[in-house]
Amino acid sequence: MIKENISAVAGEFSSPTDFSITISIRGGEELAKKTMNGRLGIMGGLSVLGTTGIVKPYSCSSWIHSINSGIDVARATGINHVAGATGKTSEAAVQALYGLSETALIDMGDFAGGMLKYLRRYPVPRLTIAGGFAKITKLAQGCMDLHSARSQVNFDKLAGLTGDLGASETITETVKTANTAMQVFDLARHGGLPLADCIAAQARETAMATLSGDTVIDVVIFDRRGKLVGRS
Repeated sequence: MIKENISAVAGEFSSPTDFSITISIRGGEELAKKTMNGRLGIMGGLSVLGTTGIVKPYSCSSWIHSINSGIDVARATGINHVAGATGKTSEAAVQALYGLSETALIDMGDFAGGMLKYLRRYPVPRLTIAGGFAKITKLAQGCMDLHSARSQVNFDKLAGLTGDLGASETITETVKTANTAMQVFDLARHGGLPLADCIAAQARETAMATLSGDTVIDVVIFDRRGKLVGRS
């Protein structure tokens, strides 16, 4: 396209078309460090797309492909410990918790199943799954797609779990009719129940059942401020 346009303009002015063209972005190498390029194996500069240069994988298939690419790059660069996070808060928190590099971070989002299935085929020595209480509760209950439109928290199961932890009948009945998972988390926290740790343990079991035994798995749950509230 560039060649065709140069030729057209040069033709208007009867100019030769032996141009040398360089495309560059001032400070591009530094700007690239603020993008996901490094996780996807694009090193040393920016990829120029559209008018903003920002691409978000809105379709399920493209998001899963970006997860796969991130895992491929981590494996190719010899990273032994990767972390899949459901969102930016949990990603920043798990990175700080373990001192992980950018390349070790996998933008899992809602696609826990997509990440786990790819890691089953292309394993890494260690995997950490990080997220908020609601999303990790869905994983604990066997959901592989954590999006609100495609999976829901089972509050009856949460009520049974709080009962197992010693909650009163009043609390378990309240859990059954709760509006949100965070409401349940707050009830358990005020009641001194280690509900988040139990949810993390169940989520870890779900992940272990999907992966092979070659990967060491841990699950961490963070609140909205990035504070660690549950772990297994």
